[in-house]
Amino acid sequence: MSKQKNELGKGLRALLTGIDKTESRSEHKIAQPITSSDISEIKLSDIESNIEQPRKNFDEKELEDLAQSIKTYGLIQPITARRLSKNKYQIISGERRWRASKIAGLTKVPVYVRKANDQELLEMALVENIQRSDLNPIEIAISYHRLIDECNITHQELSTKVGMERSTISNYVRLLKLPPSIQSAVKNNIVSMGHARALAGIENATDQLNVFKEIISKELSVRATEKLIKNEKTTARTGNNSGKKEGLTPEVLKIQDGLSNLLETKVKISRNTKGKGQISIPFSSDKSFNNLLEQLGYL
Repeated sequence: MSKQKNELGKGLRALLTGIDKTESRSEHKIAQPITSSDISEIKLSDIESNIEQPRKNFDEKELEDLAQSIKTYGLIQPITARRLSKNKYQIISGERRWRASKIAGLTKVPVYVRKANDQELLEMALVENIQRSDLNPIEIAISYHRLIDECNITHQELSTKVGMERSTISNYVRLLKLPPSIQSAVKNNIVSMGHARALAGIENATDQLNVFKEIISKELSVRATEKLIKNEKTTARTGNNSGKKEGLTPEVLKIQDGLSNLLETKVKISRNTKGKGQISIPFSSDKSFNNLLEQLGYL
């Protein structure tokens, strides 16, 4: 996990690259100088929360613990904010620290003040959210999905921003297609990311739920779950349709599943006993088509 967080850290630096690092100095004594590399002491009352903050729930006990730490040692890590007006700022990242500072009774806090438009604000908040060590896979998946959907970022651009492999991002986003009960189990650490990833490879929601019940009742490991799913897929393919699938060897079936997972769509390979056939890759919209072209390395 630590390796993943380090990689995500690279992404935050990449996201911030290119943002204008200069801003005119303010006559407001509390907030000077204003540059992206300087820290200013700003009144807590002049700072407001970010309505686009991806994390809506804050553990009260953790806030109290952090507040106690701040009382003892001060706020070590500055809050990052953007200026809204002369004496008003909006949080980009660090809302938890901002809330705890209020509880600790601070009147001023150290703040990095950056220029950021609304999309940059959302991107920064989402990437900062992804970097948290206590996020569950579903929360990470939601943040990735919002970056892709709301910020109109391609999988490749997102991969660069957060410092993660494109396939890893796709695996997270696919979790959001799981039934709510399974997503809830992932959130509550009842099943692991590995279990969820295996379940996401099942196309039918009913089949996903059936395997999920077996995971719970039999306390299956991730490897045992993957083996169960593989056996069920093999049984389905070699059942009533065995004549139609005659040319698909286990190796080709594995490739078909791998392509489906990678491209996030139902890839079909047809192949006769002589090796002749075709690969079919469906798409549902222009955006879906462009994403496929990008993942295939065409764009």
